[in-house]
Amino acid sequence: MTLQAAHALGRSIAVTAGDVELFTYVYRPDTPVLESPKPYLHPVRTLGGALVSLYRPHDHVWHKGIAWSLPHVGEHNFWGGPTYGEGRYRQLDNNGSATHRDLTTLTADGGRVAIGHTLGWTSQAGAPVIEERRALTATIVDDATWALRFETELTNVSGATIDFGSPTTKGRDNAGYGGLFWRGPRSFTGGAILSPAGAGGDELRGTRAEWFGFRGRHDESGGHSTIVIVDDTANPRHPPQWFARSENFACLCPAPFFSEEVPLPDGETLRFRYAVVIADGDRGEDGTARLAERGREALG
Repeated sequence: MTLQAAHALGRSIAVTAGDVELFTYVYRPDTPVLESPKPYLHPVRTLGGALVSLYRPHDHVWHKGIAWSLPHVGEHNFWGGPTYGEGRYRQLDNNGSATHRDLTTLTADGGRVAIGHTLGWTSQAGAPVIEERRALTATIVDDATWALRFETELTNVSGATIDFGSPTTKGRDNAGYGGLFWRGPRSFTGGAILSPAGAGGDELRGTRAEWFGFRGRHDESGGHSTIVIVDDTANPRHPPQWFARSENFACLCPAPFFSEEVPLPDGETLRFRYAVVIADGDRGEDGTARLAERGREALG
């Protein structure tokens, strides 16, 4: 199966397989400042065309499909919305932006599309915080499955050490979100969260594992899809604690800063790699584990 990329110059890149748009990567969004503008993937679909992402839900308007979102980067919020501290959420003037600078790679070669670009992270006041190099690689796994490899290098250019954290590192119990965050469609609410130890629900939040998955069901068609995110073994704090939800809404997030801050001195770099595997159908526990193996293969 051939993948193609269509570039809306200065805005986004859409990747298609046949007549299905698998995802659009919006690298220069028109997001309001209070939602911490950053690139995102939405819509995201299976090879069969089922939508598996949600954009700007009313409960958390800063959730946008799949995005690299960090709530506590020193004093800055690159997640969106209010910041947690001193026992409560407050809206502060600290919503930073991750802004596209240069497209460095865009290739489509049969069953593979590669996208690369550089970004500048700035405070709400415009001060430099992070320089980022990012790469996304989409590949076809089989006739019902595709994979996305997400790679990022974050270099501190703020002039001082930055501590990466989460609401949990600031005192909120079991709320360690931050990192590569997937928000699933409304109909996935109540679906099954998967881990190497088996299936469950919100009680799995905070568990350490090299991968987590989610099995959900679609409105209209009644069909199912399965999503798996795999953490690279070289990532800081591997295996990560996972922020995962099903009861109120569907989400997955391998959270490297869940319960302990990671300091990044000025001039130094943090690197992360992930594979997101997207499949048609309810793959069950064994099938989801096999999707995780495909994710490890995508990571090389």
